[in-house]
Amino acid sequence: MTEAILLVGGKGTRLRPLTVNTPKPMVPAAGVPFLTHQLVRARAAGVDHIVLATSYLAEVFEPYFGDGSALGLHLEYVTEQEPLGTGGAIRNVAERLHSGPDEPVLIFNGDILTGLDIEALVTTHETSGADVSLHLTRVDDPRAFGLVPTDGTGRVTAFLEKPQTPEEIVTDQINAGAYVFTRSVIDTIPAGRPVSVERETFPGLLGSGAHLQGMVDSTYWLDLGTPQAFVRGSADLVLGHAPSPAVPGRCGDRLILDSATVAPGAKVTGGTVIGAGAVVGEGARINGSTVLDHAVVEPGAVVTDSLIGAGARIGARSVLTGAVIGDGARVGADNELRAGIRIWCGAVLPDGSVRFSSDQ
Repeated sequence: MTEAILLVGGKGTRLRPLTVNTPKPMVPAAGVPFLTHQLVRARAAGVDHIVLATSYLAEVFEPYFGDGSALGLHLEYVTEQEPLGTGGAIRNVAERLHSGPDEPVLIFNGDILTGLDIEALVTTHETSGADVSLHLTRVDDPRAFGLVPTDGTGRVTAFLEKPQTPEEIVTDQINAGAYVFTRSVIDTIPAGRPVSVERETFPGLLGSGAHLQGMVDSTYWLDLGTPQAFVRGSADLVLGHAPSPAVPGRCGDRLILDSATVAPGAKVTGGTVIGAGAVVGEGARINGSTVLDHAVVEPGAVVTDSLIGAGARIGARSVLTGAVIGDGARVGADNELRAGIRIWCGAVLPDGSVRFSSDQ
């Protein structure tokens, strides 16, 4: 196993305003761009060549990661001119792969935080003789996901999209967003048009008699597609619940990055991250949240399960619960923002102007 494809082209619509200026995989989680955690874990599993399939804000990736040598990797970047979907993106980067036709290629979605045993997935692929192998995980409520039932040997028997009735829920196994393709199978994906690997490629392969193998790995797994999930994932990385060698410091109750300033009387807990150059005032309480670089949380503010964008300011005594504050926004003193409210980048809320709001 020497190479992989990372799918990082999504627009991150559900994560706005976090993704207005930053592509989803580059939003910081536990002090570094989320993509860093995926790259470092892949390298630890023996991968040395990764092709990034980029699209939205594609120009952001290469200036940060360069050729990947700082991480012990060889990175290449391929940009889609028009969105091609997951399958189309995989096919679009195929010419950059070095593997022979019978060799395995790892493929990851760029918004999944997981403790997957990567080497075990590759071993499963090779020992089963599969054409494609899928990481499967079990969830309590699978209605929001595609179900992937398997037989007694782990061979995939069907792909069932988002069941709604109890009769349709035939398994709790879902597609967890990591795959191993035999290299030659990638070339069977149609080129030059959008293709969904979940809705077209996998069902088509199954219908043609191809061998698709599932490996259930129910270690830590989280889809970071919503702000609430992203904040939770970052906190879990800091707390050590989600494994990553890329966390810049020891796991614990909080992560305070270099050049951040936290007043002695402030309380920072629950896996909170305070970004570089950020300032937390006297008496502020921040729990389970992410405060990005150069943001300011003024004295007496209370921030819970929230994300404060880069350069944003939270006024004194304001209370935020489950809120997302965009880059450069200003929340005046004595505001109360709860229930998933999102404040757009650069917006200004005067002192005491909002006492409570919910998702729009």
